[in-house]
Amino acid sequence: MRKLVVAVALLAILLVVLDRVAVAGVQREIARQIEGAYDLAETPSVEVKGIPFLTQAIAGRYDEIHIGIGKVEREGVRLERVDATLYGVTAPLSDLIQNPAGAEITADRVTGTVVISKQTLSALAPHGIKVEGAGDDALHVSGNLSVLGNRVPVTADLKIKVVPGGIRLTPANVKLAGGISVPDPERLITFTVPVKKLPLNLKITRVRPTSDGLAVQGTASDVPLR
Repeated sequence: MRKLVVAVALLAILLVVLDRVAVAGVQREIARQIEGAYDLAETPSVEVKGIPFLTQAIAGRYDEIHIGIGKVEREGVRLERVDATLYGVTAPLSDLIQNPAGAEITADRVTGTVVISKQTLSALAPHGIKVEGAGDDALHVSGNLSVLGNRVPVTADLKIKVVPGGIRLTPANVKLAGGISVPDPERLITFTVPVKKLPLNLKITRVRPTSDGLAVQGTASDVPLR
């Protein structure tokens, strides 16, 4: 009886070890596929959720996978990071083992958040305008407008609107210092952040201000990871 108990315990330990080894291999291959598919400078982090893992691996389908992508540039806009969750990922285990380079990996659905930093936004803003922080539904900016040779100190809140091809930032609550009259100051501060071809085919669903800058939330369906 004691030998049987020991044998069962050893088998359980072996299965746990195999489970962890297998998940590490699959995570590594999925990360490699995403890195190549989106021409990333850094290998993304990948975490397959769910225990035991082997039952998912044998079926070739994973319920939930978390992805973390570092800095990446799209259309001249640097994204600080991308945090995404993949649902219903199909990745046949036999393909991952026998032909990883040709493995067809797809996700039924993806949700994610892309962060655009204050520094990147300031670089895209009109000359002299700097993004300082965020409120409940707007970004705060300050700086100087150049009007007829005069430098006019200004502060404003930037309202956020998703438009085709990007994010439109339009000032409100504009305050000018020095008593200088500036016609239509909103026009001088308004600018658009181009946001196209986000990683993992994400399409914008919401944009909100954060202490880091802008958090762009998106979703996608039937996403290939090769």
